[in-house]
Amino acid sequence: MLSPEEQRVLGCLLEKQITVPDSYPLTMAALRTACNQKSSRDPVTDYDERTVQDTARMLKDRGLVRVTWLDYGRRTLKYAQTAVEALGLADDERALLTVLLLRGPQSPGELKTRADRMHEFDDRGEVEAVLQRMAAREEPLVARLERRPGQQDHRWAHTLGEAPVDAPAPAVDREQVLAEGSEARDRTVVEAYDAVAEDYADAYGGVAKPFERWLLTRVAELAGPHQLADVGAGPGDVTAFLAEAGAAPTGFDVSPRMVEVARQRHPELDFEVGDLRRLLRPGTAAGWGAVVSWFSLIHLAPSELTPAVRGLAETLLPDGVLALAVKTGNAVEQRSQWLGHDVRIAQVLHDPSAVLGAVRSAGLTDLEVYLTGEGQDRLYVIGRRE
Repeated sequence: MLSPEEQRVLGCLLEKQITVPDSYPLTMAALRTACNQKSSRDPVTDYDERTVQDTARMLKDRGLVRVTWLDYGRRTLKYAQTAVEALGLADDERALLTVLLLRGPQSPGELKTRADRMHEFDDRGEVEAVLQRMAAREEPLVARLERRPGQQDHRWAHTLGEAPVDAPAPAVDREQVLAEGSEARDRTVVEAYDAVAEDYADAYGGVAKPFERWLLTRVAELAGPHQLADVGAGPGDVTAFLAEAGAAPTGFDVSPRMVEVARQRHPELDFEVGDLRRLLRPGTAAGWGAVVSWFSLIHLAPSELTPAVRGLAETLLPDGVLALAVKTGNAVEQRSQWLGHDVRIAQVLHDPSAVLGAVRSAGLTDLEVYLTGEGQDRLYVIGRRE
């Protein structure tokens, strides 16, 4: 059974051989950096060089790592994995095992997203088929865990180390954002965004992520010729991208200063001050062809999700679509400083099952669900009003 340190070192060697082949095999310094990097690792570690060196030596004794010398210049030890040959891993198995070694137990959806850099899976079903194949070996490489309370999907873990203790994560009181009442919370949100509006536009403007550009383009196409509402529009860059993609959007935001900034940045578009929880149908139509809520639910408590999502869905035309993007996790992040300004604001990382429950409760169908993990997990949902 591999120790946690052995799992991390082996996982890093498997990963870096695919993602940075020009730097592989890895020097001790590069291997240590890979072990301690803060993204795509759970838990984040701080191994010293001696720990990594001793761990690599133990893996070598197990036949899972080999040590080589550079053939030129200063003689430097470099490290490479031999686990692919030792365990007889196919490319798809290798990708999933690598992510499990580096990030612990995960659902098939999470594994698909996080393993795509090493092997592209067509869909979640293909991931599950590979996991079943790995579990059916004479010496299984993975095992399916029972669902935790509140989780929608089973998670999978590798069997190369000790079985994880599958206790529920400590509960986070996400309702704490309402400790002083919803009106006080709403006031602090408006004050914070008014304060940071100009700096926010400079720091977070644009739609840089290729996946988000693809998904927003798809939403614009689904809206067709009908009007589209972008709630929580901020400085208006998502609204502008939707317009460029062919939609007829109006942007709404609770912060008057944000709306002013949006109008300055995109004078050709319509922006209004408005709360997503009180969105009205357009004045010239029976409903919106699409409503986009792009990271605008992050200040709501879980108890507010269902009425908020239901309210947005009720403003849609028949066959209209609602597109949500939220940050997910097990925390409430409090901020007293933001972009150089004194603020008091809390950001809620929602449980994906709570968000999906709110969407289903609103009667939306034909759901498309995407989960990505790029330092912070993000959930994207598209649903259609029947």
